[in-house]
Amino acid sequence: MTPLQRCLDALKQPGQPQPFYAALDQAVRDTVGHILFTLLYRSPDGRKAKRIYTNMPKEYPVGGFKEMNATPWSAHVIDGRRAYVGHTADDIRWAFYDHELIRSLGCDSVINMPVIYDGRVLGTMNLLAGARHYSETDVPRLEPFAALLIGPFLQAIDADPDR
Repeated sequence: MTPLQRCLDALKQPGQPQPFYAALDQAVRDTVGHILFTLLYRSPDGRKAKRIYTNMPKEYPVGGFKEMNATPWSAHVIDGRRAYVGHTADDIRWAFYDHELIRSLGCDSVINMPVIYDGRVLGTMNLLAGARHYSETDVPRLEPFAALLIGPFLQAIDADPDR
């Protein structure tokens, strides 16, 4: 069974979305690898990114959020609706205020995959690994997995307490 098929099977299980998120975590690890994996959706007003899944809950707890300010990163990923691929510690530092924590976990490269529906970025699927782990050729391999997040992200946005 392929990683994508495992995700599709997980979507059919009761008790969503956790069974799907766990399957997705393993599927993208099997497909391109990662050390840190998080899922963040954009709040209904677009001002916050809220974490709904993480494989490192101590360092990046579920329920945590980031303020969504206008930055070059947000212009690329949110406004431009394009994946961000960072290859080195300098790229991590450029994109993230919490770059020291990220680097302490052994992560010096990143892919932030926007989850897009109806022209709107609903959130991001975020994979981080060692230096130069990712390349632009990984983005098309991750797009089917990001698309599977449309339903769960819409559900999270609909249930958001700040709605």
